[in-house]
Amino acid sequence: MQPVPKDWKNPFVLLLIMAFVMPLIFSTWMALINNFSQEQAGFTGKEIGILQSLREVPGFLAFTAVWVLLFIKEQRFAILSLLTLSIGVFLTGYFPSIVGLYITTVIMSVGFHYFETVHQSLTLQWVPKDETAHFMGKSLALKAAASILVFGSMWLMLEHFNVEYLTIYTLFGGLGITIVIVIALVFPTFSTATEQHKHLVMRKSYWLFYVLTFLSGARRQIFVVFAGFLLVEKFSYSASSIALLFLANYVFNLFFASKIGKIIGIIGERRALTIEYVGLVVVFTSYAFVDNPTIAGILYIVDHFFFAFAIAIKTYFQKIARHEDIASTAGVSFTINHIAAVVLPAILGLIWLYSHSLVFIIGAGIALASLLLSQLIPDKPIRGSETRVFASYAKL
Repeated sequence: MQPVPKDWKNPFVLLLIMAFVMPLIFSTWMALINNFSQEQAGFTGKEIGILQSLREVPGFLAFTAVWVLLFIKEQRFAILSLLTLSIGVFLTGYFPSIVGLYITTVIMSVGFHYFETVHQSLTLQWVPKDETAHFMGKSLALKAAASILVFGSMWLMLEHFNVEYLTIYTLFGGLGITIVIVIALVFPTFSTATEQHKHLVMRKSYWLFYVLTFLSGARRQIFVVFAGFLLVEKFSYSASSIALLFLANYVFNLFFASKIGKIIGIIGERRALTIEYVGLVVVFTSYAFVDNPTIAGILYIVDHFFFAFAIAIKTYFQKIARHEDIASTAGVSFTINHIAAVVLPAILGLIWLYSHSLVFIIGAGIALASLLLSQLIPDKPIRGSETRVFASYAKL
């Protein structure tokens, strides 16, 4: 990548700062919510299931972001969303009740999902195409660093200083609010080269991006919901052991995500996704039949390793998209990604009762379908040459 300009008040620095702040706040909520909801609000499996479903609804509705852009510029919308996320986390500790946690979770989730949508859109607009994969890798590394900071600080506060949940939520939520206000005051408003559409855009020429995004969401749900559950239910992993696996995943991203992004920029999207999906077929098939707890833990880390390669789906879209479609399509893609989050856990949860292995065989099938579809990506995807086989729909 090009060296950072001497004037640090530039859009690249802003994107990276926001990428660091988001997990600094969200990881606080994620790390504590299960214990806090059970101990302070008397949650059972029923209530936590409802809470997690409510958390996914704003992601499913992320396409509405394009209508908000009728009234506010994207940069300000990203900052406002980050502020909403911080406020939601800040308030969580003050409402230790079922209804209170439902409300604060929705506030937090609205901020989180709108921010992720707009941050992705701004990245694809502001960062040059030949630098995007490396830049996104750097963003992942910063997110990992923030998460490590949160989990490490939280472990110290809980294990050695007996800090209350309320104090932790207030501390990190308040820190987020403060940083966001400083960002809003310090950074100027940056312009974009092309005015973005303020209505929903879905084009036939983007069909492969849509399908790969949907399948990526389905694969991610199997990892998030069932891979960790397998370690607990089948292999009796303790909470501390799961925490160590999370830490290992974040440490890996800290040191290697940027390098993976750079590799994607060199070898291209099709080859990068081929590596990801071949690996996932092996990982999910292994999940289905693994009987050794150590190997299962290694599979969990390897599974997470492939998340960084998903950057290639976003850079593929950047190369084939009309520039004015990016903001609208970012919202649409988040909604497509979350269709799986709303539907898949419940369906696979029923299958899980019948056979753990079958859930992961289905995951391997999803990875195989993704592998086959990813082969349609051209060596040099551009608008007018979106796939290797089918005719271009660039005019549609």
